[in-house]
Amino acid sequence: MKNLHFASKLQTSLLVTGILLAAHSGLQAASVAPVAAEHGMVVSAQQLATKVGVDVLRRGGNAVDAAVAVGYALAVVYPAAGNLGGGGFMTVQLADGRKTFLDFREKAPLAASANMYLDKDGNVIKGLSTYGHLAVGVPGSVSGMEYARTKYGTMKRAELLKPAITLAEKGFALNQGDIDIFHTATADFSKDPASAAIFLNKGQAFQVGQKLVQKDLAKTLKAISQRGTDGFYKGPVAAAIVKSSQSGGGILTQADLDQYSVREMAPIECDYRGYHVISAPPPSSGGVVICEMLNILEGYPLKDLGFRSAQAVHYQIEAMRHAYVDRNSYLGDPDFVKNPIARLTDKAYAAQIRAVIDPNKAGVSKDLKPGVEPHEGSNTTHYSIADQWGNAVAVTYTLNDWFGAKMTAAGTGVLLNDEMDDFTSKLGVPNLYGLVQGEANAIAPGKRPLSSMSPTIVSKDKQPVMVLGTPGGSRIITVVLHTILNVVDYGMNVQEAVDAPRFHQQWLPDLTNVENFAISPDTRKLLEAAGHKLGAPQPANHMAALLIGAPSLGGKPVGNNRFYGANDPRRNSGLAMGY
Repeated sequence: MKNLHFASKLQTSLLVTGILLAAHSGLQAASVAPVAAEHGMVVSAQQLATKVGVDVLRRGGNAVDAAVAVGYALAVVYPAAGNLGGGGFMTVQLADGRKTFLDFREKAPLAASANMYLDKDGNVIKGLSTYGHLAVGVPGSVSGMEYARTKYGTMKRAELLKPAITLAEKGFALNQGDIDIFHTATADFSKDPASAAIFLNKGQAFQVGQKLVQKDLAKTLKAISQRGTDGFYKGPVAAAIVKSSQSGGGILTQADLDQYSVREMAPIECDYRGYHVISAPPPSSGGVVICEMLNILEGYPLKDLGFRSAQAVHYQIEAMRHAYVDRNSYLGDPDFVKNPIARLTDKAYAAQIRAVIDPNKAGVSKDLKPGVEPHEGSNTTHYSIADQWGNAVAVTYTLNDWFGAKMTAAGTGVLLNDEMDDFTSKLGVPNLYGLVQGEANAIAPGKRPLSSMSPTIVSKDKQPVMVLGTPGGSRIITVVLHTILNVVDYGMNVQEAVDAPRFHQQWLPDLTNVENFAISPDTRKLLEAAGHKLGAPQPANHMAALLIGAPSLGGKPVGNNRFYGANDPRRNSGLAMGY
């Protein structure tokens, strides 16, 4: 392999290696031990929801039962992203080896059109796809939870909804993590009376220790408990959602709610250094792009190059850059476009990309595009669950931005999503997450927007060994990638892998966002000398990950514990807990 020009200065290289090794050993010392348990594990972004899931496992429910209960609980205790008014994905590996993927992503309303967010001159109207009722896609979460419970769960609907109903009806005390997120939307809440009545305390922002009570949401959850999906998509709740949309200038109708359905699909699968990766297919870009990046990086000796050496970071940035060209250019809802999955996840294609990656020099994003060889012509929440029988479930669902469209359907307690922003409003114009996307993701009635959500399961010898996922819009994919690399290539335990600082490159803009302490000053200089543009970190993700068998791959169990959970410290409301 050709030596990297900016790592060829032996003294600098040795110095950097020493710094990185010291940093890594410091990371090991600084990370708390993963949470260990004998029978099962739940990791979510809100501690009360995690406890609900663990209680379901204790009572004999399986991982899908727990996932449904956590999903409904998060709609109450994590309203910034947990939801009834949004949608998401569920990746499942069952104890008998079956693997499946549930798509309950939002859909564009039937009255949607390709140019609905453009003015008369063809320019994007700022904020129209992110705020207010016109930004709202047809919600899928309730349909998704019910589909999962009916087909793969073991417990009755009322049992799984009861904890969420209690939390909504009786309320819960807000902690600092809850308040930090609430305060991001205080001004928006004040503009929508239905939201202000719930998420402001007599017109003022909530403070730590105050109680959030959601009586209307409790009534909606009771309707779902009694009538299933009909309690949400038909009757008074549905009528209130439609009325709220139409009175606020939206286009959602009862016909939209009537035609919503869950898709069950085969997941995306690939192999990496002896491990099998199972992840999200289109309309998620996650599984395809993760597998494409892993295929590219498998050709480089990352472990030998060293954690966060300049050479290893360079290769990872370039793998991200090339994979995001394909993500943003080719992928979309499979009911509307033909996704070139086989080609993008082919190891031979990865070899073609490696052949054009200069080991000494950063790529130039504007020069990488469809038609140039080898490329042919959001805030969310995630939770990971594993049970004692060998079932593993990864769920990522979302309202898109924090608190979605910042609109609540009056009388229901249901916050509505702003998922329409995930479509391509106009070619060449970035969305909320800076993604510049293609024609394959153009708005069309009934279409599901392209997503980055990547609920992922990693297995070995057909048994799940890792369950992971994260919120973070376009950064979801690279955070999942980092966590897999940290565990597989660098031997970290699951908490170290989650804690480790990250970097992110998404093709356009041509900038790599770098978290504090992710690379040493020496490494930064070497990368910049090679042409890399390094920028400030983006808002923190919340990785929820667990390992099965030992705290690290190939490690030794601690006593009788089989499950090891890691809650991301970047947000202080989550919890890893087992029993």
